Amino acid sequence: MRDGIEDEAPEPRRPKLIYPFETVPEQGTGEAVEVAPGVLWLRQPLGGSLQFINVWAIADGEGWAIVDTGVQTKETSQAWRAAFAGALEGKPITRVICTHLHPDHVGLAGWIVRKFDCRLWMTRLEYFQCRMLVADTGREAPEDGVRFFTAAGWDEDAIENYKARFGGFGKAIYALPDSYRRLSDGEDFDIGGKTWRVVTGQGHSPDHACLWCPELGLLISGDQVLPRISSNVSVFPTEPEADPLSDWLTSLAKVKSVVPDSVLVLPAHNDPFHGLHSRIDNLIAGHERGLSRLEEKLAEPKRVIDTFGALFARPIGPDLLGMATGEALSHLNCLIGRGRISRHVDDTGVAWYRAGTNAETSV
Repeated sequence: MRDGIEDEAPEPRRPKLIYPFETVPEQGTGEAVEVAPGVLWLRQPLGGSLQFINVWAIADGEGWAIVDTGVQTKETSQAWRAAFAGALEGKPITRVICTHLHPDHVGLAGWIVRKFDCRLWMTRLEYFQCRMLVADTGREAPEDGVRFFTAAGWDEDAIENYKARFGGFGKAIYALPDSYRRLSDGEDFDIGGKTWRVVTGQGHSPDHACLWCPELGLLISGDQVLPRISSNVSVFPTEPEADPLSDWLTSLAKVKSVVPDSVLVLPAHNDPFHGLHSRIDNLIAGHERGLSRLEEKLAEPKRVIDTFGALFARPIGPDLLGMATGEALSHLNCLIGRGRISRHVDDTGVAWYRAGTNAETSV
């Protein structure tokens, strides 16, 4: 799966990763598994195909620093109450660190920081873009969005569904605090007497923060590196010419160059694992294969919606159409950036993509 969409087809050979824990925390119960001295692994309910998100509690003086929170639902807040009284032993939360802006990571950050009068730590782009997206709650769908999805080949029913669903992002997020503590790439900071370093990546989100502790041999990878699924990398109506896939591939190579292969990776989804570098190589190779398949498919002009078969293993229905469109566009824009394909917009506003660079490009 790819945050709800199956991996590119055909399935590339996955590396042999090592999963050292036979016991996993039961989601939503307040139970935890210690993955290193002073570092607890908890699971919060998520629903959908992903089912849960891993969150982390790090001993921090007389309390706990929390990394990621889960989405804003009654079930998740109840799960946190169970954790506060259970595995976290009634100790205070000292800070909330969010790897990035997606609701399953930041959804209850505002609730927890207000409950414990502590600070939210995020990178600048993640914090401000999250607030921007939340501000769309209740707005009508913009014409830019309608043009964007029309260009992708969506029919009238799909466009109407987009209009009806627009502005729902903020419903899954408790109001963020009005201030935050900025995380910066390469920054070292202390949690409970241990030094953690920020390693940022782009593509899945604007400035995703991974947290690396050399002393403990841990990497909290968020969604940047996942063992069994590959994070969604999408183009959105706010920046239709963006090339997030190139950003993401570059970021993966950066993580590999900075963080040693010996770390235990603590991902947001699936289980903790060893094998960081081979997994990164596999992720990069899988996307490169997808780009090659896509270019081959474009021997004749295709719309965005005509390219799904080159990238996804199963048919794309209405529930996954938006995500699949964004992901397909990230691959198409990457190929345009590499000079491999061109884009032409016809008189009806629909974009057509073709291998080679001879076709006229208009936006």
